[in-house]
Amino acid sequence: MDIQIIFRIAATGILVAVLNQVLIRAGREEQAMMTTLAGLVVVLFWLIQYINELFTSMQTLFNL
Repeated sequence: MDIQIIFRIAATGILVAVLNQVLIRAGREEQAMMTTLAGLVVVLFWLIQYINELFTSMQTLFNL
């Protein structure tokens, strides 16, 4: 796994956390929740290829 993806996920997490706090303090809880969900979807989209690689290697390992 590339170390760059870990830094990208950490930066996204920090950005989403800051935006979440700003929106909650402004009284926009719905937008804060949507921002959190959008951040989660973006990170999962980045991780899809690594999850696919994990399942492929598990298939190869157990000869399925």
